Amino acid sequence: MESIENESRIQELEKTVRILQKKLQRSEADREQLENASEVREAVLKNVIRDLETSQIALESRTQELEKTLINLKALQLKLVESEKMSALGVLVAGVAHEINNPVSFIYGNLNYANNYIHDLLDLVDLYQQNYTEPVAVIKNKIQAIELDFIKTDSAKLFQSMMVGAERICEIVKSLRTFSRLDEADFKTVDIHEGIDSTLVILNNRLKPSPHNLQGVKIIRHYGKLPLIECYPGQLNQVFMNIIANSIDALEEKVIKNLASDVQCIQTPQIEIFTQVIDDNWAEIIIADNGGGIDEEVKAKLFDPFFTTKDVGKGTGLGLSISYRIIIELHGGKLECCSKPGIGAKFIIQIPIRQSR
Repeated sequence: MESIENESRIQELEKTVRILQKKLQRSEADREQLENASEVREAVLKNVIRDLETSQIALESRTQELEKTLINLKALQLKLVESEKMSALGVLVAGVAHEINNPVSFIYGNLNYANNYIHDLLDLVDLYQQNYTEPVAVIKNKIQAIELDFIKTDSAKLFQSMMVGAERICEIVKSLRTFSRLDEADFKTVDIHEGIDSTLVILNNRLKPSPHNLQGVKIIRHYGKLPLIECYPGQLNQVFMNIIANSIDALEEKVIKNLASDVQCIQTPQIEIFTQVIDDNWAEIIIADNGGGIDEEVKAKLFDPFFTTKDVGKGTGLGLSISYRIIIELHGGKLECCSKPGIGAKFIIQIPIRQSR
């Protein structure tokens, strides 16, 4: 009886062991499935992270490209505006020059005739006085009233001053037409000195004494012997305009700063312009001022688009940038600035005398 019970227990234990083994096997299978699922999830997660990182890098790159494109578009827009302004100025200058030229030519051409007529009439009066030494009272009174002797001596001076004034207007008109050069969009062989002088005529009003600068700005020309230069004359005049205008700004700023600090400026504000031929094939134009100068940090950014040290509304930061492109890209030349604070600034322009087409 006892053996039967033991056998029954053994069978139950064996059955229990088998059940536990099956449960253990299922648990092991479940564990393996969980481990495999965890590895899959980890792999998927890593792939997602890599995709996100790749997308982020692409997004940053695209953002940089868009920012660069936006900056280029702004630069192009302002360059177009600047070009339109210069074009409009050229049209205005050419129109004014044309309108002034006709009446001035008429006046200038007739001054000699008018002068000769006056001399003839005065000679006739002299003949009357020689032959009729005792004129009647009415004529005597008239001679005294008009001061005939003064008219005789002053008429020559009067016509001389009128002639000088008319010649000056003709020179200004010629300079205006030289500066505008609307019909010269292609390479032209021109006299660089004419372009510089015409630019100075345009800026003449800023060179005169003013309440802030009682001395005005003195222009000193050191022109060397230059051959005719092949260039884009209108564009080159724009460079001269930008650089000389900046020099005038620097001189005015220095004078105003000295006035504000009660410092007497011993030096006369001046701009010196040098021209010469170098290496037989290059024309060099140097525009130097004795203004406040430029420090190294500013000088490093001087030709960058939109960079300006002027107050808001007084400068676009494009003048020197456009000038740089005109000299470097359009003429295959060189443009650099040499300056130290307190000493002044010097801009050196070098362009080939002959352009390679």
